[in-house]
Amino acid sequence: MDKVFYNEASAAKLGWTPSWFGCSDFDDRLLRAIRKWQRENELTADGLVGPTTFRRLWTQREANIDDWKPREVHPRHGDGFIIHNGKFQRIEWDRVVLWSEKPNGLGCADGTYTSWAGKKDRRPNFFVTHWDVCLDSRSCARVLARRGISVHFMIDNDGTIYQALDTQHGAWHAGGRRWNASSIGVEISNAYYPKYQNKYVSRGLGARPIWDDAVVHGSKQKPFMGFYDVQIQALKALYKAVHKATGIPLETPLGDDGEMLTTVSKEAAANKFKGFMSHFHLTKRKIDCAGLDIKKILEEIKNET
Repeated sequence: MDKVFYNEASAAKLGWTPSWFGCSDFDDRLLRAIRKWQRENELTADGLVGPTTFRRLWTQREANIDDWKPREVHPRHGDGFIIHNGKFQRIEWDRVVLWSEKPNGLGCADGTYTSWAGKKDRRPNFFVTHWDVCLDSRSCARVLARRGISVHFMIDNDGTIYQALDTQHGAWHAGGRRWNASSIGVEISNAYYPKYQNKYVSRGLGARPIWDDAVVHGSKQKPFMGFYDVQIQALKALYKAVHKATGIPLETPLGDDGEMLTTVSKEAAANKFKGFMSHFHLTKRKIDCAGLDIKKILEEIKNET
């Protein structure tokens, strides 16, 4: 067996590169580096990145993913990255914190998501947008942990994007097994009820906008707190990066009038829609994110690309 050819084929199929072992090419130096890594991890030191070696490598890399962050960053884009299947995808946003970054990273505990570690590249069909009804993303992470569920991203009040889980995994966020398996999700920080407005002001964040004309499932909602503009801009950057990383189309459920649908999408509920949506597009049990014009955000992205 040609071990160099085997590793080239393995890398093409699984998505690893010689750089994961500190090498630049598929050669004898890489074989020696793989054997060394295998011995250190009590695996058969054959120099081949087969399924067992790759799963162990992927899990170890995932646990310390920020150690692998690219250091050369184009100044026009800042230094933001999100992770899909262990790979760094540039995001045009400079406030991104990965789960393994200390001391501020926010992660999801084992047993709160479906792991696809070391498996074929997951290609989700849609992206679900939630609001967290919490005062900040750190509080949201605690609530998710107590409930035994998970989400891929959180957007804090200052626009910081926390990636809590590699999008290769299936987060438990959408409320149904099929939806979770097919999707990526974000929780945008927003306590929702106007009675909490003083909390934001006292923290120096300023008053949140009040949205008083939102309609969802045919009902006009009572006035509630909306998102800060910086959160909308962070969401826009996230949509754009996820689209590039996974191929999820820049589409959202539309009504007969061509505007964004404000109730359940039958296509989305049937797990057949491909694009970006709010949680209420999946079920009448949810109203988040009422008032958020996803169509407008996606049109802005299209006009910029």
